[in-house]
Amino acid sequence: MDELAHAGLGPRPFARWADPEDTAVPSSKVPVWLVRRLGGLTPSPAVPVSDIPVPPSALPPAAADALRSAVGTAHVDLDAPARLAHAGGQSYLDLVRRRAGHEVAVPDAVVSPGSHDEVAAVLAVAGEHGFAVVPYGGGTSVVGGVEPVGGVGGSVPGGPPRRAVVTLDLARMDALVAVDEVSRTATFQPGVTGPRAEALLAPYGLTLGHVPQSFARATLGGYVATRSAGQASTGYGRLDELVVALRLATPVGEVRAGTGTPNAAGPDLRAVFVGSEGAFGVVTEVTLRVRPRPVEHRYEMWVFPSFEQGLAAVRAFAQDCSRPPDVVRLSDEEETRTTLATQGAAGRALAVYVRTRAGRTPAVCVLGWEGAAGTTSEARSAVLPVLRAHDAIRVGARAGQAWRRHRFAGPHQRDVLLDAGALVETVETATDWADLTGLYAAVSTALATSVAGCGTPPLVFAHVSHIYPTGASLYFTVLARRLADPAAAVAQWADAKAAASEAIRSAGGTITHHHAVGRTHAPYLEGEIGPVGARVLAAVKAALDPAGILNPGVLVQPPGEPPSGRDGVRPEE
Repeated sequence: MDELAHAGLGPRPFARWADPEDTAVPSSKVPVWLVRRLGGLTPSPAVPVSDIPVPPSALPPAAADALRSAVGTAHVDLDAPARLAHAGGQSYLDLVRRRAGHEVAVPDAVVSPGSHDEVAAVLAVAGEHGFAVVPYGGGTSVVGGVEPVGGVGGSVPGGPPRRAVVTLDLARMDALVAVDEVSRTATFQPGVTGPRAEALLAPYGLTLGHVPQSFARATLGGYVATRSAGQASTGYGRLDELVVALRLATPVGEVRAGTGTPNAAGPDLRAVFVGSEGAFGVVTEVTLRVRPRPVEHRYEMWVFPSFEQGLAAVRAFAQDCSRPPDVVRLSDEEETRTTLATQGAAGRALAVYVRTRAGRTPAVCVLGWEGAAGTTSEARSAVLPVLRAHDAIRVGARAGQAWRRHRFAGPHQRDVLLDAGALVETVETATDWADLTGLYAAVSTALATSVAGCGTPPLVFAHVSHIYPTGASLYFTVLARRLADPAAAVAQWADAKAAASEAIRSAGGTITHHHAVGRTHAPYLEGEIGPVGARVLAAVKAALDPAGILNPGVLVQPPGEPPSGRDGVRPEE
């Protein structure tokens, strides 16, 4: 885990994941074969940030003065650079808009509290002056979860009237509050990033072990807000399994949820706030389960004759093995082919090797075990009978360790593809094992059909990386030629996302396994939890945030507004 403590990145560029020199990909060029496969790509550099219009702040002067009194003048910023730096998250559509300077939504101010009391003071000012507050951690949401929307429209030049919106940047709240080495828990402030959490725990010989793709920038508060799942969720657990206790500031007062020791003192309030996306309150402290830092890290690559056989094997891991691998990532045949082909000479050589061993393009599976000295061999031995029973072929540790070294390369590769003029985006879902292959086929077809309908035939592929006794996740990637006109490019993906979402709903999948609801998935939430469930969420929102100032449009729709954000498409009734 030592390398995780050093996995952080510098300041995030306006329209990218990272600066080109701060990259984790072997090449800054898109392979010629991929350009040809997508029908040709036209390089598309981002417009200069200085060319993007920023409307005047709509925050009333009296409200700005009250905020300065609450957190200090230095921590209230109404200037254009700070507002642009908080212009939404990291979805494909966020980046397409920012790269083109097209309909870029910005907050009216950025406020950076340094403590629970300062967060509470900001919410009190918001209640008094009537502006909205959008909590912001690492800004890595891909579902519109940190979009600066004030409740009516958004801060888009020429847009409809709306109330002012303040982005609450929690970066200053980045401390380790306490460590209980006996109980193996650690309490953090919400602005701690994944790498910083690992660095803070290292002197105690402990790790959180929660490693999502956004690890380099995402924060612990964001993990809680989105009910995150890390790459090693099978071994370390999802974030909701790690939360021991929470402290939150809400517009009506402080809330403390969870005690660490299981009890029967009514419903577990942690479940109300984990996954609430800043709509019910602002997490100001989180206590998490931690464990000893692993001494051994054993990663291997195996291949299955087909994706279907691989699915049967990983299901057996989850259902029949006393200790499944900590990391399980099974790629379908198209992802296997594409991934190996984009890894340079080493990847092409590996592709030839696995085709030779398997007799065709197989389904690659990366398995990882972590733990104390001498434990990983025993854990690995437990799954070998399953691998043999499903005709798996071992590629070896070198390929597995290569995956581990480059596991955070995805967002960097997306920057390269966006510069080249590609559409590159993902869709995730989950369902029971019995319905998984049907869901896989339905979503693959929906995405391919929609994007091809724009005259841009895509590559669509998927992998499974979170397994449970009852089911698994599916994570789809789409690559295509991006339409040149910014509005057309937005519609190109928005239509595909809507088609995929309808396919997910029809095939019995969840609208989100770990990306959260945000504004993108808002139109589909009631269909998943039912009208009574939606009323329960609305009642919680009304009790904790009666004026609706916290992250309007997330989880609960403001009265009089349709159930969608800019990128949501309301389902047919």
